[in-house]
Amino acid sequence: MTDSRRQFASPVLVRRLSLASLIANVAIVVTGGGVRLTGSGLGCPTWPRCTEDSYVTTPEMGILGVIEFGNRVLGILVGLIALATLVAVLVGRPRRPDLRGPALGVLGLVILQGVIGGISVRVQLNPWVVALHFMLSMVALAVAYTLWRRARDGGRTDADTVPRPLRHLAFAIVTVSFAVLVLGTVVTGSGPHAGDADAGRTGLDPQAMSQLHANSVALLVGLSIAWWFALRAIGAGRPAVRAAVVLIVVELAQGLIGVVQYLTNLPVALVSAHMLGACLVWLATLAALWSTRGRAAQAGGAAETTPGAAAAADHDARPLAAARP
Repeated sequence: MTDSRRQFASPVLVRRLSLASLIANVAIVVTGGGVRLTGSGLGCPTWPRCTEDSYVTTPEMGILGVIEFGNRVLGILVGLIALATLVAVLVGRPRRPDLRGPALGVLGLVILQGVIGGISVRVQLNPWVVALHFMLSMVALAVAYTLWRRARDGGRTDADTVPRPLRHLAFAIVTVSFAVLVLGTVVTGSGPHAGDADAGRTGLDPQAMSQLHANSVALLVGLSIAWWFALRAIGAGRPAVRAAVVLIVVELAQGLIGVVQYLTNLPVALVSAHMLGACLVWLATLAALWSTRGRAAQAGGAAETTPGAAAAADHDARPLAAARP
């Protein structure tokens, strides 16, 4: 292998590219929100061209066309980063089969995102299609996070670091967090900031949808606090406890932004911050789930587990021990 290829295939570069891909997927969500909030959603009124005669914006389209076209260019950049990451994974040494699926998944989801974004323009920013566009971004973030964590941590996790019931609770928190995001898109589809003055709305009651969304957030925060208390009660390892604290702090900050933006009639700056916060809450939720698993190293023919993993194993072994004569 040549020096240049060896450098491109290095694990360090794979980690950096996977992190860049994760950050780029967050950026495309925030800038996509900027397109909607500035009313630029139809700045380029067709797709894949910007106009019927041009793939790029024209002076006649003004700033709205520039904003929308800029977001499309960023989408291409996100795709190129995902492609570079996949290539680095495929030619990397040592071979990392555990990275191939996530790397391919990120690229595929970015391409699908572009198609759904184009469809949303074709259907005049139908709120349900726009909601699907956002939720696919959340799926892409989850896959990109998986890719980055595996590249950073050296492979798949193979040992619980907390007792199984607490891992199940972490899965429940992820499920509720995803539901919060879905309800957030429903709130958006029923309120202002449609992306264009002529774009349709869902017709649902914005106040009722906002209340339903707030209730789901309260459930999420409650489950997260309960998870933190449970982790502290069993003396769980520092990574899991720290992940729980970060999750609660991010959730409370996001909730505060949500309340303030609701009471101040949804100013653009706060709505943008809320969209960034949605990404951060989702990533903090994923980090919390990842903190429930670790890697069991092999040394001297026996597995060496972390203290949390030992606690989990002891928890699962207790019923067996109690049943022995």
